[in-house]
Amino acid sequence: MLRKSLVTLAVSASLGLFQPAFADNSTGSIHGKAEAGKVITIKNKQTGFERQITVGNDGRFQLRQLPTGDYSVSDGAAQYDITVALGTGVPVNFNGATEVIEVRSRVLAIDTSSVESTSVFTAAQLDELPIARNMTSVALLAPGTVQGDAGFGNLASFGGASVAENGYFINGFDVTNIRNFVAFADLPYDAVSQQQVKTGGYGAEYGRSLGGIVNIVTKRGSNQWDFGGAVYYTPDSLREARSDTVTLDPEADYKQRYAYYRSAHTYDYLSYNAYASGPIIQDKLFFFGLIEGRKDEINTFGSTTSTRYEYESPLGLLKLDWNITDSHLLEMTYIKNEQDEDTLNFSNDEGVFYGTEHGTAGTPFTTRDGGDVKIFNYTGFLTDNFTVSALYGKMKNTADAKIPAEGPGADCPLVYDRRETPNSSQRIGCWGKDIDQYYQFDPLVGPEQDIRESIRLSAQWSLGDHNIKFGYDEEEFNSSKRGNNYSGGHYWRWHMGTGRAVRGVVVPEGQAYIRHLTRTVASGSYEVQNTAFHLTDEWQVTDNLLLSLGIRAEGFENFNSEGVSFVKGDTKYAPRLGASWDIDGDGTKKLFSTLGRYYIPIASNTNIRLSGIEYSTEEYFLVDSADEDPVTAAPTKLGAKLGETSYNGDANAPNPGTVAATNLSPMFQDELIIGYQQEVGDWSLGIKGITRKIKDGMDDYCSHQAFINWAEDNGHDDFDYHSMANCIMINPGKDLSLAIDLENNGQLTEVTIPKSYFGLDTYQRKYTAIEFSWEKAMADNWMLQGSYTWAKSEGNAEGYVNSTLEQDDAGLTQDIDNHLFQHGAYGPLPNDRRHTVKLFGAYKVSDELTISANFLLQSGRPVSCNGFIPLEQYKDELGVDYSGLAGYGASSYYCDGELTQRGDYGRTPWLKMVDMGVRYRPEWADGLTLQLDVRNIFNFQGVTEYNEKGEIGSGSAPEVNPNFLAPVGYQTPRRVSISARYNF
Repeated sequence: MLRKSLVTLAVSASLGLFQPAFADNSTGSIHGKAEAGKVITIKNKQTGFERQITVGNDGRFQLRQLPTGDYSVSDGAAQYDITVALGTGVPVNFNGATEVIEVRSRVLAIDTSSVESTSVFTAAQLDELPIARNMTSVALLAPGTVQGDAGFGNLASFGGASVAENGYFINGFDVTNIRNFVAFADLPYDAVSQQQVKTGGYGAEYGRSLGGIVNIVTKRGSNQWDFGGAVYYTPDSLREARSDTVTLDPEADYKQRYAYYRSAHTYDYLSYNAYASGPIIQDKLFFFGLIEGRKDEINTFGSTTSTRYEYESPLGLLKLDWNITDSHLLEMTYIKNEQDEDTLNFSNDEGVFYGTEHGTAGTPFTTRDGGDVKIFNYTGFLTDNFTVSALYGKMKNTADAKIPAEGPGADCPLVYDRRETPNSSQRIGCWGKDIDQYYQFDPLVGPEQDIRESIRLSAQWSLGDHNIKFGYDEEEFNSSKRGNNYSGGHYWRWHMGTGRAVRGVVVPEGQAYIRHLTRTVASGSYEVQNTAFHLTDEWQVTDNLLLSLGIRAEGFENFNSEGVSFVKGDTKYAPRLGASWDIDGDGTKKLFSTLGRYYIPIASNTNIRLSGIEYSTEEYFLVDSADEDPVTAAPTKLGAKLGETSYNGDANAPNPGTVAATNLSPMFQDELIIGYQQEVGDWSLGIKGITRKIKDGMDDYCSHQAFINWAEDNGHDDFDYHSMANCIMINPGKDLSLAIDLENNGQLTEVTIPKSYFGLDTYQRKYTAIEFSWEKAMADNWMLQGSYTWAKSEGNAEGYVNSTLEQDDAGLTQDIDNHLFQHGAYGPLPNDRRHTVKLFGAYKVSDELTISANFLLQSGRPVSCNGFIPLEQYKDELGVDYSGLAGYGASSYYCDGELTQRGDYGRTPWLKMVDMGVRYRPEWADGLTLQLDVRNIFNFQGVTEYNEKGEIGSGSAPEVNPNFLAPVGYQTPRRVSISARYNF
């Protein structure tokens, strides 16, 4: 499909024509007013790129899809110096202008040519602030963004959406990893020129996101030769210790005295880079190249083990810009971001618990992630009024590949022991514990990879009062899965009976029993194809009123490893409507509103989990502890079986019609924003109201009794639920259409089962917020920017991930595996932060010295109680689902047998954070910048997360968790970062 489009692109290019296309998202624009018939000339100060346009009879002009940077704009009499920022329009008014040069170097806070909710941060601004150098830290400066759960890494939640619902772009190319949506292509951050953060209201050219958009343009070469480098060091010696959590279990001995032990951890970060840029051909061909090295070391310590992590892989970026003519521009970007994590596990010496030094070293291994990114952009200004662009991008990513894949002990089975410590498992036997050797891998298949290949074509056509944008894009995302089974082919876990029932059989106190699992996953390659058309009319109804009328048509299709489509929805239409009213006509007061619908595709991880070949068994046996192999610790002789064996899946790929509802609708939400901005002196003030609501969610349903009940009610006496897939992708709260083997004869029949059989509520998530923002650009030696957001995020499902369980299977959480998981699920969601105050700014003490600060005050996240479903209470209702639900952890809202409600247990404490920075640029060393940043300068140690598991043990024998509500995480303590940059 993509190859055909590439051929079409090549043919169109040869004719100088392009099909309707996806609007470019790596540029900015200039618009303004001048005398009709005047010729407006713009010139990029760095590259010499120049364009001219004649002012129309209405006295307006606009130049779009301009590379970001500094420009001079002239009508032949007066001239302005301006900065074109990413995704924003700069107004220029020549009416009444005199023959003077006005400098407008800042990014304007009020952009009356746009209806989107956007913040733009330039490299120069970010260099002033004491914040970390990465996409997420910068995105968190924008209103409406909050830090996501630490279990998913450093990710942000936008507008109540989960951290897996954002889009990430570099130079116009979507670099989001849609295996599970919680990763994106990295790059050396000193190569970033501008970062745009879209928190809502984005136009029809953007899609596949319910949260926000992080949009980056990299630095580029110019006519001036430029060289330099930087060193950034955050030493462990200038870092405060992390906080420990002492166990709340009164029966715990000294070996288990900490629930969470972190005070001995060490973190030492060092990165350094060098760059060069300049003209290969003056005014025509430019390059920018940067390479970044790093030497990071992290040491973590536990009760009896410790680990050392080392990172030394370099990152690199090369950017070429070719101004073929002033009407045809070509760009190429190459990013190398493959990174190795070298890991070495240690075992403490005999009798040492919670140590501060490493013990006996195990077997080292490396985890590889990342790969490279290639991006090609073309922009053609075919006439004054018609502009086209085309993009081709390809991203390769190795998905957490362990090297070597297998180490010593790979032939030994996994064996755990809970006989003496029923609430925690001890690893025993000969399996490769020192490298977490859980699996044996398919020797014929290499490391898992994700490959994204995309084309985007776009055009903009100015027709009087109308600016028409139309476009098309398509992408193929391919994820490979490396087959595996448990180390040694088996999983064993020893238990000691307590007089309670296991699988319906009472195990006497003191009687040993064992859990046995097998699991096989076949290798395969899985593809996702996404397409989109869009059309937008930006209609300048009057001089002051702009209407944006857009529509986006999206298609999603997912394939199994045999290339057969198992999910293909009808084309979905997403209207995007917006209005911007320049109240006084001078850009100082703006009233705006947007109303839009947004869809998100199905992750490729869903292809792997639902349509892949995966099967497993689970069974329990009585066993004599004496029958234990002295080497493997596995049982050598089994006693009576407890209950029946549970079987999940089989050795054949499921029929595509059986793993997803044939009437499945992609997840989507509707959004309404109404806002007002006004300039008051040097300040820009704003207020905005936002509401977002999921209208149709999707997830996997992993129960079967509902199908049995329906079959019985409809006379299908030969129906066997074993013929069905283990889990099925559905829209909860809707009737389900599915292909089922009704008569157990291998013949599938598509049927529609009423929603009443499943007992599921509709997918619910609603976000409501009011944002106040303020900004004072750098003037009189100081700048300040900030926001206050009141927000409420509630529902019965967080979204594509589950933060409470730290489950990152996008769209495959356990939220609707059975209707009992929805009991008590409605309430404030994990990313619900009712109050957030952000404030950051800088003050120039002198030409040499600048001080800066970043402040955060934020209310806590909700706290719930998670426990086991009371299986005996629902045994008759559950039927065949009883045994399957027995294998789930403490993850429902039933605690100690009683139903609780999401958020019943209050909230974590308010977070307070103050970062401070000092920057010194000595006059005696032109080009040198020395900077010291102190993050969390007051060393606030607020709790960020509590243990929300109210029960431990197993579903058949649950126990009260003594560490329920014990602190799990604290704020990162005070640390000092030192940097030196030199440019010449």
